Amino acid sequence: MMIWTARFSRKRAVLAVAAMGVVMTVLLLLTGRAPETEEVSLLRTNEERVAYLRELGWEVEPEPVESLQFLLPETLEEPYLSYNALQLPQGFDLGACCGKQVVRYTYTVTNYPDRPEGVQVNLYLCEDRAVAGDVFCPGAGGFQRPMVQEKGELPG
Repeated sequence: MMIWTARFSRKRAVLAVAAMGVVMTVLLLLTGRAPETEEVSLLRTNEERVAYLRELGWEVEPEPVESLQFLLPETLEEPYLSYNALQLPQGFDLGACCGKQVVRYTYTVTNYPDRPEGVQVNLYLCEDRAVAGDVFCPGAGGFQRPMVQEKGELPG
């Protein structure tokens, strides 16, 4: 039988326990948050996409008017740079999807103030996560605005 002995001062023992506590806290924070954001941000089905838009305050027709899949270039150039400028204040960034497949779903908006018809919302997904979006009205007198609104702000 072999016996090991070690001498620790009280100061070293306290520092070792404190260091283990910090490491454990960091590990708990890192592993505790990852699954939650993963589950919330995935929009795999049409029902999940419609529910996401409703959470943002948009009432939409249940089926998309159009869906379009495309490859985002390796580096953002115009018109993507200008469009990304609209996305950054909303918390989105197309730069994270450069070189990847992106899908755009376009839905008809039914609750835009003072415009009962003709307003649509684009929702862009990359790897089943929302990466961009806008509300727009095509044609004369049309507009394009952010999809995400400030808390308490009505759509439109």
